[in-house]
Amino acid sequence: MHGLTHEVNGLSHEEKSLRNPSQWRPSFHVMAPAGWMNDPNGLGYDPKTSLYHLCFQWNPHGNDWGNISWGHAISPDLVSWAISTDPILTPATKYDRLGVFTGCLQATDAFGQPGALTAIYTSVSHLPIRYTLPYTLGSESLSLAVSQDGGKTWERQTCNPFLTGPPPHLNVTGWRDPFITTWAEGPLSKHTPSTLYGFVSGGISKKTPTVFVYTVQATDLSKWEFIGPLIDVGLNLHPSRWSGDYGLNWEVANLMTLTNDTTSRDFIIMGAEGCVPFESSNQDAAQEARRRREPRGQFWISVTSNGEKQSTSTDGALASYAFSGIFDHGCYYAANSFYDPQTSQRIVYGWITEEDLSNTLRHRQGFSGLLSLPRVVGLMTTRNVKKARISELSSITSIEAVPDAPGTGTFTIHTMKINPDSRLARLRQSARESHLADVALSTSPSQSAMLLGTSKWEIDAEFSVSRSCARVGIRILHTHDGQDCTTLSWDPRSETFEIHRPLIDDTEVNHGYETAPHTLFTCLNERGDEVEETLRVHAFFDSSVLEVFVNDRTVISTRIYHPEANCFGLLFFAESDAGVDGDQPAVLVRASIWDGLGV
Repeated sequence: MHGLTHEVNGLSHEEKSLRNPSQWRPSFHVMAPAGWMNDPNGLGYDPKTSLYHLCFQWNPHGNDWGNISWGHAISPDLVSWAISTDPILTPATKYDRLGVFTGCLQATDAFGQPGALTAIYTSVSHLPIRYTLPYTLGSESLSLAVSQDGGKTWERQTCNPFLTGPPPHLNVTGWRDPFITTWAEGPLSKHTPSTLYGFVSGGISKKTPTVFVYTVQATDLSKWEFIGPLIDVGLNLHPSRWSGDYGLNWEVANLMTLTNDTTSRDFIIMGAEGCVPFESSNQDAAQEARRRREPRGQFWISVTSNGEKQSTSTDGALASYAFSGIFDHGCYYAANSFYDPQTSQRIVYGWITEEDLSNTLRHRQGFSGLLSLPRVVGLMTTRNVKKARISELSSITSIEAVPDAPGTGTFTIHTMKINPDSRLARLRQSARESHLADVALSTSPSQSAMLLGTSKWEIDAEFSVSRSCARVGIRILHTHDGQDCTTLSWDPRSETFEIHRPLIDDTEVNHGYETAPHTLFTCLNERGDEVEETLRVHAFFDSSVLEVFVNDRTVISTRIYHPEANCFGLLFFAESDAGVDGDQPAVLVRASIWDGLGV
């Protein structure tokens, strides 16, 4: 209904939303006290205080990008956060006078100071910086700040900036966002397993986006030595709809080794700039949400180390491309991570943007952007896989399909696992809880209606999807009459998961639909029978933020800017292919709903 304005309680959607845009402020996501925020950075756990630290890019002086500083939050559990009202690092010196950009945190002895926290950040002295512009040497450098009191106060070090720019022989598109970790398969790890590697994100002009790799002295975090680019994938690599477009320049790249039993794979997670718009899986391409967003995306690539470094050349790539996927299909960017020694897991946070909202409404609401819920990433291994729902396994570029023994016709599949941190269950402590099980679904879903009374809820549902199913999912009602709803659904025929958001106003809000390729795998059980996995949908909603996890490998984050403050119910449904006789299109195996999440 383009150009029409639906009225609620006597006010148009546009009028009502303009009156109270502050209702869209989330409550259990990490946010700046006010104003603009973007990338997470400075993530880590301090064993000295038993606290987690989470920093973020913040403009404490306004609701647009600028004056970029580090905001700061601490938590004992990644659920309850104390957020500082003031930034911990602001533009203050010649080398970072135009911005304290993204970086990382090391909880380690530093410069002879036991138990110190060290922030390593991008210090900016020239703007603008953008991959589309010629790179200005000296615009970005790396600097250090150390805290000896658990993150309350920070002192810049006299070595700053300890790296003044990219390798001089390379023409780069960007060089920022330092990240430090170990790498078991790294080029120097065979002889020195404890080697620290530093990664700086960017690209080589007219050649490839990449990560610039350094060795770092563990006893002096200001000593970095360049050893080469991580990978060469060329410009705008686009393996298939399962993997996206890897752009021209990378930001906030993290490298991690993920292990399942005895199997390990190395992954990089990166934000990619300069992406070519994806091909639409739906004819209504103009209504796809991403068509009205920045040409960027949040991706992952599994890489294979090229082994021990054989020469002193710094031009050869240290790793090769193996397979790749999309980390988040929605308005999510600049993912950053840390290893959690409390759970032995890799935790990832990302920036959920405000770019679906007009500047008029964004300014009126008084804040822009927030951080996602914590995600745990791992190596997902599925055994005895026979096939996918429709696609040939060989065409799904987001998996590694390793053939099993000859004659079995089955594969062991590896991909990245992405699921919400289990500690988020603490948000349910005061919520109203409901459960359903074994409900046969149809196009008329009234028998499965569940009441919701708030805009802060969690749904965890599992569906058994028959071969006759054309569509299955969940409708979230934003009005009593159900005229406005958000629909989460899977189309088995196109192997596509979609989120359709209520259309409110064509110019003020981007409410185009979100889309992600998704399939279900059929495996052989112990008796040799073919059994397809269930469709599992796990979703969190916080006032205007929706994060959806599908089978722990497909994730979509989006924003729902509806004028009604609360949701009014949810419906589970399934539709059959026209003219197909047979069993029910789907069965709701189980569903749990928590309404009224909070700390």
